[in-house]
Amino acid sequence: MCMYNIADYGAVKDSGTPATAAIAAAIAAASEAGGGKVIVPAGTFLTGAIFLQSHVELRLSPGAVLSFSANPDDYPVVKSRWEGVQREVHASCIYGEDLENVSVTGSGCLQGNGQPWWEKHRNCPEELRYPRPKLISFDRCRRVTIKDVTMADSPSWTVNTIRCSDVTIDNVSILNPADSPNTDGINPESCSNVRISNCHIDVGDDCIAIKAGTEETAERVPCENITITNCTMIHGHGGVVIGSEMSGNIRNVTISNCVFQQTNRGIRLKSRRGRGGIVEDIRVSNIVMENVICPFILNLYYFCGPRGKEQYVWDKNPYPVTDETPHFRRIHFSDITAREVHASAGFLYGLAEQYISEITFDHIEISMAKEAIPGRPAMMAGIEDMLRRGFYLGNVREVRFNQVSIENHEGPAFYIENGEDIELTACRSKRTAKSEKLVEQVTLPTYKASFSGEQPE
Repeated sequence: MCMYNIADYGAVKDSGTPATAAIAAAIAAASEAGGGKVIVPAGTFLTGAIFLQSHVELRLSPGAVLSFSANPDDYPVVKSRWEGVQREVHASCIYGEDLENVSVTGSGCLQGNGQPWWEKHRNCPEELRYPRPKLISFDRCRRVTIKDVTMADSPSWTVNTIRCSDVTIDNVSILNPADSPNTDGINPESCSNVRISNCHIDVGDDCIAIKAGTEETAERVPCENITITNCTMIHGHGGVVIGSEMSGNIRNVTISNCVFQQTNRGIRLKSRRGRGGIVEDIRVSNIVMENVICPFILNLYYFCGPRGKEQYVWDKNPYPVTDETPHFRRIHFSDITAREVHASAGFLYGLAEQYISEITFDHIEISMAKEAIPGRPAMMAGIEDMLRRGFYLGNVREVRFNQVSIENHEGPAFYIENGEDIELTACRSKRTAKSEKLVEQVTLPTYKASFSGEQPE
């Protein structure tokens, strides 16, 4: 493979002089030759948006840093998705569309310099004419590889593949401050055949979020055939999150051999009326969690985002089942340990008209934190803060618990509201403060709940 060193095209390291044009020239030369490897040598290079081409690998040498400008003028406007909806956005720091066989590799660093973008988002959003750049985004590409690089301080989402196929993300480190807004780690969106492995993700929003567009997305493309394995995830709002943008369907996902630490929530599925779509055939195994609000959340009354506070979303009375009705089914959890849990062992809440169904928990050990802090497992109306509660189930059908233990909880280990065909085998309550019920099951009349304003998570 031919190599094209950006220094040979005029890039000067450690100078503060933008290398954008030199990088573009090296990529163009590689593309004109039918493909090649564009080399970023050791040193720091200031740059604006980089547009990759087919059959080109952007490789960062050890000690190489691509330091991205905080000037919006350095990021041309393109049409791509933002939070599930097609619109005009700033091009990502590294961007490509309609490409094949494209790669970002090497042991160097992509420095997003996100602080100025975060401050504008927090304090002067009117100055952001278009949504903030992502660090890496590919749209409608085939055979994408992101490997070995370190990514830091992304202006918004760090890696977002959209309508791509055959995607490999391996051995990357993503480091965004815990309080940085909307700095998700890896978000495959309406993609197929995605492999995420051996990554370390420490971010200010969801570590990994699987998405498939909203009800405002005209093109309904599923996100399917996703494997996530051997990853460590720190901070963030969730370890692995599915939704809430899932209108195109999400299916065939395996999550295994991962560690979540202080991720607020562990495995989190969220959607609401109006979104439509089905989440199905999800398997989660061999996970260790520590210091989370709630390890398992399946919530179909999620109220954050546009129109999320309308009565149609929060009303607990049943509505007709239509194409706008989302559904969660065939989701399986096994061999999972969660320690220092604060609010609840698990929270599953389906729609009054569309129960969450076919869920299994097998060989699960949960221990509540002795110094627990009250928290709300799910962002939905009518649910108060919880403290050391067990599993809270509402509007569920065909749920199986086998060899599930919950330690140091308050109240029943399993609280079931409007549940059908619930089975518990060899489950136990351990070392509770007082004698608590193992199961409390109630059937409540449907009701309306008023919205109380919480910040999105």
